[in-house]
Amino acid sequence: MNKLSLLIVLITFTACQKKAEPIQNQTTKDSHSFSNSSEAIVKHLDLDIKVDFDTQTISGKASWTIDNISKGNEIIFDENTLNITKVTLGDDEKETKFELGNEIELHGKPLHITIEPNTTKVNIYYNTTKDGVALQWLKPEQTADKKYPFVFSQGQSIWSRTWIPCQDSPGVRFTYNAKVTVPKDLIALMSAVNPQQKNDTGVYTFKQEKAIPSYLMAIAVGDVEFKSIDNRTGVYAEHSVIDKAKWEFAELGKMVYAAEKLFGSYRWGRYDVIVLPPSFPFGGMENPNLTFLTPTVLAGDRSLTSLLAHELGHSWSGNLVTNASWDETWLNEGFTTYVEHRIGEEVFGVNEAQMQDVLSRKVLQNNLDELGIESPDTRLKIDTSGKNPDDGLSDIPYEKGYAFLQTIETAVGRKKFDAFITNYFNDHAFQSVTTEEFVDYYNKNLIKGDKALADKIKAEEWIYKPGIPSNIITPVSEDFNTIDAIQKTWRKTGINGLNQKIKSTNEKQHFIDYLPKDLTVEEMTAIDKEFNFTNGGNFVVKRQWFIIAIQHQYKFAYPAIEQFLTSYSRTYSLTPLYKKMIKTPEGKVWAKQIYAKAKPGYHATTVEALEKILK
Repeated sequence: MNKLSLLIVLITFTACQKKAEPIQNQTTKDSHSFSNSSEAIVKHLDLDIKVDFDTQTISGKASWTIDNISKGNEIIFDENTLNITKVTLGDDEKETKFELGNEIELHGKPLHITIEPNTTKVNIYYNTTKDGVALQWLKPEQTADKKYPFVFSQGQSIWSRTWIPCQDSPGVRFTYNAKVTVPKDLIALMSAVNPQQKNDTGVYTFKQEKAIPSYLMAIAVGDVEFKSIDNRTGVYAEHSVIDKAKWEFAELGKMVYAAEKLFGSYRWGRYDVIVLPPSFPFGGMENPNLTFLTPTVLAGDRSLTSLLAHELGHSWSGNLVTNASWDETWLNEGFTTYVEHRIGEEVFGVNEAQMQDVLSRKVLQNNLDELGIESPDTRLKIDTSGKNPDDGLSDIPYEKGYAFLQTIETAVGRKKFDAFITNYFNDHAFQSVTTEEFVDYYNKNLIKGDKALADKIKAEEWIYKPGIPSNIITPVSEDFNTIDAIQKTWRKTGINGLNQKIKSTNEKQHFIDYLPKDLTVEEMTAIDKEFNFTNGGNFVVKRQWFIIAIQHQYKFAYPAIEQFLTSYSRTYSLTPLYKKMIKTPEGKVWAKQIYAKAKPGYHATTVEALEKILK
């Protein structure tokens, strides 16, 4: 998931406030999965399900091909809020015993299934319930076209078990085929090879031949259309959005080629995107073959499409090579942020990359200030046992991870580092790795016993210690330096004409971020008249401006702020506004009024985040 405009999930969905107990499972490295994957592991899924909008449930059969490694009599799956009705073994469907273990907060229950030493297939009959976090069911009025209902899934980190019984760990990979039955007016799409138009039956089949972890299982069902961008990229969206989306993402194919030029072949066949309804809680989700996107990226001027570079980057770091557990999220997000910046430089130029670097460092510093430099959560390799892996997730794995890789690149040179990264992706393709496995690979293939080089990079300090090592690279942007100079003089020279000097999204964001702390309402009025920040179309710029507007009680912007907060469910973009609002008694009343109005359209994770803030 993208770190600045996405989403980064700052909190987790919690049914109540009690802290989760750690899952005691000695047979797996992943403390968040009940599965005994070292004894019996899934290899392939044949999924046959029906999507029912009347009951808001998915029901059917998950047939798992397994490898009973230990030749034992049990396999354990993860499930959470599912209704398991029957379990059978093999193609002849011999019914077998199953038992649900004790529930652990947030993680659900272990599903114990009795098998035989020679069992190779387990068939689980089930249906979802309305308590499943992964699925958001939307009424027609919650969509762009407002004609048909919509449903989409969000599996990361441990929510796939709320719509499919699975071994829900990033360290367990499998291929899948699926048959999905939906209402005939709608089309089904998945993280697989997808249809490009509706059929007359409402039955769709899918195939994912690349082994993926469960959190990348994804489904979307709605009234959407497809338009091609080039021979292997395209966009899905509702009718009222599709033309705008195609125009906005016109450079998508160029991004794929740029990424291949840098880090080797794209391994997934097609790369398509789907623009989801506004209740999608993140900026994007890197589901294989089909990235899920927020409509807030549709700025009308292609100014926010760099978001796609992050989601595309996950096709190498995250989807191709995956963190083996959520303790090593940085292996997904730090690497992907590095890849994102490199793609951005290739497609949009060096000046753009330099500005993005400066913005990234500011985000990192803000996180350090909030968490404290001694906080264990500022390490790259963290300990998430005993809690939901998303709980308290920050920009650290993204931005500190990126800064670490940038430090290595500077120490060894870009050409050598590019070769190393490409080999790392190729040598671990369709595998899940731990931090220690990466460190071992790094030492053997890059350091090669060179102590001086190792001391220069300080990898152990970057990965295992809190705070930031002293060898971090300080980025410089001449474009931002120019804006910094303007900040020192505009109060004397006036604001007129600045919109011709400060044009891009990055430049506007930097200008807003460093406005004087003693800004007056009169000055804000003049700035707004010059730039039209309050009523402009750029989501990121508006978010930054609204934070300042709330802080300085710039009431002209209040109607636009309310519309912003009630129109979208991007958790990471909404939380800073609500946090600013509740700092005053008047603002807290206002925040609660807006929240009550907006709550029906918010995603479950957004609801939980905001209720924690408002309490």
